[in-house]
Amino acid sequence: MKIALVHDYLTQKGGAERVFELLCKRYPQADVFTSLYDPEKTIDIGERIVNTTFLQNIPGAAKYFRLMAPLYFPAFRALDLQDYDLIISSSTSFAKAVRKNQKSRHICFCHNITRFLWDTETYLREYGDYRYFAPLIDQVFEMMRKVDLVYAQEPDLYIANSSIVARRIKSTYRKDAIVINYPIDTSKFVFSDTKEDFYLASARMISYKRLDIIVEAFNWLGWRLLISGSGPEKERLKSQALSNIEFLGHVTDIERTQLFSKAKSVIVAALEDYGLVPVEANASGTPVIAFGAGGVLDTQIPGKTGVFFKKQTPESLQAALLEAREIDWDYNNIRSHAVANFSEEAFFNKVEQVIEQACTVNTLFI
Repeated sequence: MKIALVHDYLTQKGGAERVFELLCKRYPQADVFTSLYDPEKTIDIGERIVNTTFLQNIPGAAKYFRLMAPLYFPAFRALDLQDYDLIISSSTSFAKAVRKNQKSRHICFCHNITRFLWDTETYLREYGDYRYFAPLIDQVFEMMRKVDLVYAQEPDLYIANSSIVARRIKSTYRKDAIVINYPIDTSKFVFSDTKEDFYLASARMISYKRLDIIVEAFNWLGWRLLISGSGPEKERLKSQALSNIEFLGHVTDIERTQLFSKAKSVIVAALEDYGLVPVEANASGTPVIAFGAGGVLDTQIPGKTGVFFKKQTPESLQAALLEAREIDWDYNNIRSHAVANFSEEAFFNKVEQVIEQACTVNTLFI
């Protein structure tokens, strides 16, 4: 079977790219396609050839990849994937648009619907200059929404990373989706049943991560909080934080695993479509205190692996922190939950059953 692996763009290293990295490792003979590729900024593809689109020849495109938005659909449509039996796309936006022949199958790992088109205000509010160009951007995006709906019909089958994403796919694209929670490499996380006297937040410092809620809650409590990561919100958050809160900036993978294993709890205040951080914390034997919406509803068991807070407010987070402090956590069970449900083995067992069925039946739910 000739397989093509396709990703929107390989210019950064986030959760979607980590999943694509796993797919690349699982299918080492597959050909890799993407619109733009910056090997210094993204996942490790090894020595494999990465096939790109005409966008790769535009100076500065990889650096300013978001500005290329209107060009991605034609770029992916120009790719010639007619000779492949199976196309596996990894997409939050554009890769689902690739063409195939009538006999081949296209399975799309859809990390989300095209968020900047369908939730524009939320997506762009962190970019202060957006309001100056809003009338022009809105016109362009309105045209792109129509195109997005058309190309969303290309995949034969969608795999969503969470129930909330599956509902969005159904609501916006009118396509059913199978939910398979994305995995982590559980071997990379260090288990410890001895926790130290600090809490941890690990996130990019951008507005929707709601680190401001976490900072304010810990200002009131006075408990020790470590925050790893960087981003445009960093200086503002530091100016609000009291001395019990420490900003670590970028940490190495080794440092990150140690922090995850030793923290009393890992705090997540964002509404995440899926969210790998809670699963990574569980793989370290560490409970999660999270805003109770989105992907955590698929990955966490209240009172067993974590605690939810109901509102994105410091008061609601405080209540959850106090509740978690009274729980006698079974750290071994927390680790076992992550390994059983979110390991690469568990993930690919489900994925390959879906692929086998998709490639052996004539009719898929479309």
